[in-house]
Amino acid sequence: MEVGSGDFRYESVSDWAQLPEGWDFVEVSGVGVDDGSDRVYVFNRGEEPIIIFDREGRFIGTWEKEAFKRPHGLCFGPDDTVYCVDDMGHALHKRTKDGKLLMLIQTEPADTGYVPGDFASVRKAGPPFNQPTGAALSPEGDIYVSDGYGNARVHKFNAKGELVLSWGEPGGGPGQFFLPHGVYVDQEGLVYVCDRENKRVQVFEPDGTFVTQWPDVHRPNQLCQDKDGYFYVAELGFLFQQGGPNPGFHRPLARITVRDRLGRILAEIVEEDPYWAPHGLAIDEDGNLYAGSVSVSFSKRTAPKGTVVMRKYVRK
Repeated sequence: MEVGSGDFRYESVSDWAQLPEGWDFVEVSGVGVDDGSDRVYVFNRGEEPIIIFDREGRFIGTWEKEAFKRPHGLCFGPDDTVYCVDDMGHALHKRTKDGKLLMLIQTEPADTGYVPGDFASVRKAGPPFNQPTGAALSPEGDIYVSDGYGNARVHKFNAKGELVLSWGEPGGGPGQFFLPHGVYVDQEGLVYVCDRENKRVQVFEPDGTFVTQWPDVHRPNQLCQDKDGYFYVAELGFLFQQGGPNPGFHRPLARITVRDRLGRILAEIVEEDPYWAPHGLAIDEDGNLYAGSVSVSFSKRTAPKGTVVMRKYVRK
């Protein structure tokens, strides 16, 4: 099926990932592309949390099973390392591409007033972590973590894992957050935060100074950028209301948007699948997108068996 428009048209490939017989992703929360080795890392909530494929979807291998309590975000560092966010483990892992642990930042849940499952219950900002959600590396090697379900902050660590600064508090104003979900750092060092339940992307200087925000975002989960500077945003939309998936419900639905540096929408990728819930997102050097879905969680476990949770979008 062809999706997108204009200069951003793709072939949606729903059977891209060739899993071994009997395996199941359950849902895919994070995706990363290693340009150096032509491999795609799929961070999922099945029995094998990291599954590695080549870009044609052929199975390559896995990591150890017991490393994560609940997979969430994944990104690659500039030094051939992989950063994995374990939300319910309140942890950030730095690992080799073969899975060897190099660094672990893990805490007890910060006291923020958070009641698990109730995003609006966060009453105050706290230190790292309370169910962190995403991570990104700056060109200088600093680590930014969005923190997340049980907090309302972004934390900046140096390459050694030492906390440098934190910013944010609950709310809807500039520099405030209502579930900071994904984070990305561009080559100029600007920090982009998916402020999901405020339905916007906020942009900051490396020291946390607010720069601007992008409106018209349907609950953003993650974003990435291609080599030409265009941004791609995985937007959860509003999957469910009383009566089932989207009964008589029009926009805003789940989508991936292509945006310029000012956040203006250039194209929109939409699937016909009512259970599609784009979450993890990555792009390769050829402009192909890899998108994971958390259909089980956001359908309140009503998504039928066999629902597609991993797609590749081949640039046309």
